[in-house]
Amino acid sequence: MVHLAGLPGGGPATIGEIAEAAAAPRKFLEAILLDLRRRHLLVSKRGRTGGYALAAPADRISFADVIRALEGPLALAPCASRTAFGPCETCPDVDTCPLRSVLQDGRDAVAAVFEARTLLQAAAKFSPIDQLGNKPPTS
Repeated sequence: MVHLAGLPGGGPATIGEIAEAAAAPRKFLEAILLDLRRRHLLVSKRGRTGGYALAAPADRISFADVIRALEGPLALAPCASRTAFGPCETCPDVDTCPLRSVLQDGRDAVAAVFEARTLLQAAAKFSPIDQLGNKPPTS
């Protein structure tokens, strides 16, 4: 996603290009890219000029969006989740649970960090060429 954010217009890039930039196996990335497409964070286009591209501008996609798409809620427990609330299996009463408020505070702290960071911010630190294994220049 960061690689695509560093490309003009957010892509497209082929799976091979993304795999090289991420130093990850192509097969591994295929499933991830498909999940991100299903979650409407990526679009795909077939053909010679095809590949994957961001579905929205890079400044509109947060790290929280990507994490939720791939891993699920940011909360450590379902009772603290805003997007997938549910009682914990071992908790007798969600409303009187002494841990719930601590878990909610943790979720809020994690969400504040990941929702405030965008793909554009991450891409600004590294150009697509830098992501191919070259170190960014130091000043």
